[in-house]
Amino acid sequence: MHRRLIEVLLLCGLAVATAGPIAAQQKQPPPAGQPSIMDDEEDAAPAVPPPQPAHPSRKRAKMAGPAADNPDLDAEDELAPSQMRQPIPPAVAMPTGGEKRVRSASHGTEAIPEEPATRRAARVAKPDVVGCNGVFGRDSSHAKLAMIYRSRNVAFTQVDAASGAKVMASVLFAKEPKRRLEVWWSKPATRTDTHLIVINGESDWIAPGEIRLGLTLAQLEQLNGKSFKLLGFNKDHVATLSDWNGGQLAVLPGGCKLGLSLRADPKTSASALAAAPADRAFSSGDSALRAANPTVSEILLAY
Repeated sequence: MHRRLIEVLLLCGLAVATAGPIAAQQKQPPPAGQPSIMDDEEDAAPAVPPPQPAHPSRKRAKMAGPAADNPDLDAEDELAPSQMRQPIPPAVAMPTGGEKRVRSASHGTEAIPEEPATRRAARVAKPDVVGCNGVFGRDSSHAKLAMIYRSRNVAFTQVDAASGAKVMASVLFAKEPKRRLEVWWSKPATRTDTHLIVINGESDWIAPGEIRLGLTLAQLEQLNGKSFKLLGFNKDHVATLSDWNGGQLAVLPGGCKLGLSLRADPKTSASALAAAPADRAFSSGDSALRAANPTVSEILLAY
């Protein structure tokens, strides 16, 4: 028993004796070039980053090939602040073809430019044309007109008849004098079957054969290919077509017939009007008619 106790005491003394040298050895500075493995943060020196390789020169970068093969670009190869501050170029027109667009360089967006004034004016100034077919054919109706020209632009209302009475008709663009057009029906109750198409007032509609308001006798003769006949001026100073004399305007495609009224120039004297009375027929080349300088004031297309 005493022997075991003595052995234990000897072992403890030996451990105490060797602890001092070992601790001193651990606190000795590490050899040059070797990292410290001490856990004591107070005695540990800050880690020194490994040296970075020098950037290759611009000449070397050029010899090495494209930048994609050399990610370490030289400072000269990067964009300078002055390059970043260069002014943004103006909007650039995209290639033509189809609808023209403009790309904004500042925002990267596309915008449809406003229609040029000249083109817009030409489109607006383009007159409407009426024929003896389609929506203006014999079998047309108010519903068909509303479908083509939109219901808000087609009104069924009263219009003036030659006798001074009022009749019901479909009127296109009633509030636009330049586009106004009357369509009378053979069956007013159902507003079907075209009976008469009337162009008058300030309307710009063009009838078959290029007939429009404001044409002179000479211009009508040219379109007809020959002279034609009219009745003289009535009390309203209006002469009425009576016969196309077999000219080009005598027969129109679609089966409708073309009628005209021509109003004398307001400056025509009473004596000149009296020389071409309404109860007589005159050739379009007659000097009595030509003296009044009449022009087309109403166009009728009848079925």
